[in-house]
Amino acid sequence: MNPQVSILIPCYNAERWIAQAIESALNQTYQNKEVIVVDDGSKDGSLEIIKSFGDAIRWESGSNQGANVTRNRLLELSTGEWLQYLDADDYLLPDKIAKQVEYLSQVPQTDIVYSPSIFEYHQQDKSWQEVLPIPEPHDPWILLARWYLPQTGSPLWRKQAIVDVGGWKVDQPCCQEHELYLRLLIAGKKFDYFGEAGSVYVQWSESTVCKRDKSETHRQLLAIQDKIEQHLKVTNQITRARQNAINQTRFENARMIWLSDKSWANQVITKITNTHKEFLPTGKAAPQSYRLVYRLLGFDVAEQVANFKRLLRYKFI
Repeated sequence: MNPQVSILIPCYNAERWIAQAIESALNQTYQNKEVIVVDDGSKDGSLEIIKSFGDAIRWESGSNQGANVTRNRLLELSTGEWLQYLDADDYLLPDKIAKQVEYLSQVPQTDIVYSPSIFEYHQQDKSWQEVLPIPEPHDPWILLARWYLPQTGSPLWRKQAIVDVGGWKVDQPCCQEHELYLRLLIAGKKFDYFGEAGSVYVQWSESTVCKRDKSETHRQLLAIQDKIEQHLKVTNQITRARQNAINQTRFENARMIWLSDKSWANQVITKITNTHKEFLPTGKAAPQSYRLVYRLLGFDVAEQVANFKRLLRYKFI
């Protein structure tokens, strides 16, 4: 099995990182590949760096249109059966594609092969890495609901699968890969898990939409939860585990929302109780003392108690 893989790199103002991304694409041990870069109207030196790679890559540039328009243009330019998307500030380990393609021979009907990501953090004069695991069960509906499906550079994507669902949604402000994952799952595309991490997701900026506008991120994330729930119910695929995953994510977001918008947070909790009156949150977002107050006195009182504890801690630090 030796399918062509198109490595697709959208770039916008990434002069610090773009050379590393392109080099990691060119240095893939997998040979049947093409590397395509589209510069989305960068105002820094990104385009000159892209041009410096000469005939080793294909590239084009245009006016600033946004990430998903650029990803769709890369989709149009690609000739491979499989796609490797790679954001300009991320990079790949040399055998990332080779290992995933080898795994494809075991799951020839799959449409998306996904793996854990390596997170690389940069703060001032230090950097470090950690692998972000993808916990079991590897039910893609549960993984999407829990936001465990990985960032854009982790999977290999079958090109036809993305074409079938209409490409990337151009007006999606954030949670872009999650919105695409949702449409792929609704369309019945097959996901398979491969356990070796080969993509490096560089964390260096707080200026992305998802980090800059937290309320918009919560809105988009919760909208995706609603769509997951609606589809699974309509198609009789809802299970207790899937419903619980949806509600756990709603709860975790409600806790964050409560700090700035108590009314909205309580609306989210009402949606949980409407689907599962006996829901009890778990995990780090709901330690044992919190769960006790939540069960006896409800979400709003539990949050008030938690907030009082936070204020006491800050007072004595």
